[in-house]
Amino acid sequence: MSEIQLPQAETVIKTAATYARDLAERTLATAVVAAGGVAVAAGPADMFHASFWETMAAAGIAAGGTLLKGMIARAFGTKNSASLAKGV
Repeated sequence: MSEIQLPQAETVIKTAATYARDLAERTLATAVVAAGGVAVAAGPADMFHASFWETMAAAGIAAGGTLLKGMIARAFGTKNSASLAKGV
């Protein structure tokens, strides 16, 4: 079986430390984006009493924010990674 060569693709070698950094960065980013989505959709004063539709809006905002973070990571970080953590 032959290898596929992609133009401008960097090889990323992941170690236990890079996996840990990647997990920490993604967990933190997801929490921040999800909390922001709830705050926008339901309002900060009503975050714990959101309706079904406010919760669905928060999920949509969180998904969009996560997609945007991944696109920013690919544009400014390693081209074959959706993580903003260095070396991941």
